[in-house]
Amino acid sequence: MSKTAFLFPGQGSQAVGMGKSLAENFASARAVFDEVDAALGQKLATLMFEGPEDRLTLTANAQPALMAVSLAVIRTLEAEKGLELAKAASFVAGHSLGEYSALAAAGSLTISETAKLLRIRGDAMQAAVPVGQGAMCALIGAEWDLASEIAKEAAQGQVCDVANDNGGGQVVLSGHKGAIDRAIDIAKAKGVKRALPLPVSAPFHSSLMQPAAERMREALAGAAIQAPKVPVIANVTAGPVSDPEAIRRHLVEQVTGSVRWRESMLWLGANGVTRFVECGSGKVLAGLAKRAVAGAEAMSIGSADDVSGYSA
Repeated sequence: MSKTAFLFPGQGSQAVGMGKSLAENFASARAVFDEVDAALGQKLATLMFEGPEDRLTLTANAQPALMAVSLAVIRTLEAEKGLELAKAASFVAGHSLGEYSALAAAGSLTISETAKLLRIRGDAMQAAVPVGQGAMCALIGAEWDLASEIAKEAAQGQVCDVANDNGGGQVVLSGHKGAIDRAIDIAKAKGVKRALPLPVSAPFHSSLMQPAAERMREALAGAAIQAPKVPVIANVTAGPVSDPEAIRRHLVEQVTGSVRWRESMLWLGANGVTRFVECGSGKVLAGLAKRAVAGAEAMSIGSADDVSGYSA
């Protein structure tokens, strides 16, 4: 029997206007945006719907905003389509901050708690490294082993870590700006198809994020985390987790650790998942799932029209 996994996008999928059609058409979506606004004491929904883009892209705004859209989709599917996640999904997974969205969708965290944790996470990640000192780059046409080799060669006493293994020959490196600049040159010399700097404000998922990891350790220690209704695939292990203490630990490790997305998708495929439903802004994860799992069916739900087209 084929299984379904629900997926939740990470930073980079944000766009001005995201969630707007959901809010205009569904009270269930508006309730989520109102709850997030109240938790943060900010009109985040207005920023999401109207911009400006540079403010929405700020890490401290983008992270809770992306979660809000993902949870608005889930609540709307529950209200309009009778979705019961525990019955419809065998697993949930989220890319980086999306892991928090996955946990909220699975009932491990409340929406308010998740919004507050992501605001702390965004602020802590931004503050961990002075602006301009860190950077990230994407290697297109490189697999994990080659990317690791490039990172090691580029480090030269600085930090250069493999941040994301996204699959489909896309690996992201993160660290000191000088090391990332060297990595781009080394990658080109080694014949990597494309190596390009990413427009990010900090070196996420690298050891430079250790101060942010400590801040999240404190924040998560005080968070009420329940066992999820559906097992969550952890970014740092690329395997399922349901124990609240393990969830807490993995979320701390995730700040400095690699997002093992390719392995996560392969694990899901090996464990019978053939259908992937991406909930939130953008369509990146549906594409990656189809590349990773042969014959997989994948759909993205981020708008009112997408909700209409969904069937369990």
